[in-house]
Amino acid sequence: MQVKTQPLSVAADAQPDDEVALHHLKAAISLRNVDVTFGGEAGPVKAVSNVNLQLRKREFVSIVGRSGCGKSTLLRVIAGLLHPSAGDVAVMGSTAEEARRYRSFGIVFQSNVMLPWLTALENACLPLEIIGTSAIPPRFSPATLLEMVGLKGHESLYPRQLSGGMRQRVALARALSFDPPILLMDEPFAAVDALTRQKLHSLLMDICARTQTTVLFITHDVYEAVLLSDRVLVMSERPGTIEADIKVRFPRPRGPELRSDPEYGALCAQIMNLLMNEK
Repeated sequence: MQVKTQPLSVAADAQPDDEVALHHLKAAISLRNVDVTFGGEAGPVKAVSNVNLQLRKREFVSIVGRSGCGKSTLLRVIAGLLHPSAGDVAVMGSTAEEARRYRSFGIVFQSNVMLPWLTALENACLPLEIIGTSAIPPRFSPATLLEMVGLKGHESLYPRQLSGGMRQRVALARALSFDPPILLMDEPFAAVDALTRQKLHSLLMDICARTQTTVLFITHDVYEAVLLSDRVLVMSERPGTIEADIKVRFPRPRGPELRSDPEYGALCAQIMNLLMNEK
């Protein structure tokens, strides 16, 4: 599988014709004509085809789509964990691999991987222990982040003593501990109950407002995507591509009362119809 992840080279005196390339470099995340093809015994399988997307800095964007459409594959490409077969990837103006080295993003997965012999605070501190101290300290200490996610007083508890929702809060604090400008989230709330999920939604929106972090959020839940996002990207079935880019214009801050707004229900129904009509 060929690798092509270098962002476009743009001259300092670029002319108007270069606006697309300049936007590619200035966006927080930019994918241009990205394909991902996996090899197999039965032959190659194209998982993602000709994906183009851009996230502006401080924007919250969700990707929705059916299982197997390539949502998580795209996130892995952006995180530098998977090389695209074709196309260009830029994260904060760098390649995905460089962005990972520069600590440009934190990641929260569906499965909160915590070291069982470390406390909540020690787990939240783990990235800082690995990467070492920086000349510019993070804006929020791990202890402050744990307080922000509602775990003040629980810092000394071990993972076995925490509920699933609490462990996911630790995972969020850990992902933000080194002050990354981007947060990549792969169905982070899928494994928690409905009430805990609502609490985590409010928590995430509050934290994003405070940290001004750019968020790419992968989810199956259309209602979750509309509640949280500035835009919702709808992916087609495999090979996945971006079929629609839906703006969400509800003002912030948003609370659970938004769910009773008829316009919210109509927008969710519009996106659901797009997904249902996918063949």
